[in-house]
Amino acid sequence: MPKKIDPQLRARCVRLVREHAQEYPTLTAATAAVARQEGVSRESVRRWLAQAEVDDGSRPGTTTEESAEVKRLKAEVKRLREDNEILRRASIFFAGELDPRNR
Repeated sequence: MPKKIDPQLRARCVRLVREHAQEYPTLTAATAAVARQEGVSRESVRRWLAQAEVDDGSRPGTTTEESAEVKRLKAEVKRLREDNEILRRASIFFAGELDPRNR
């Protein structure tokens, strides 16, 4: 299970990489320097930067809001399926209880 990262830390890392990218020969070097400075992994900073670019619209992909909406809808569908199964079983049970042939 992934641990929750403070959104302020994530935003600070993305901001630092964007502000200081021109000081480094490559974006990877800037990402590694910021990751070292903030005490997080390089891969995490790279993924946060990529997601920030998607959210800004400068890169194609699924935005954070869209993925949150998909997650919410999947949870809702799961709950509705469980509710439907309960109702289906209850209707089968009560249909059997009301059947005059079972008396």
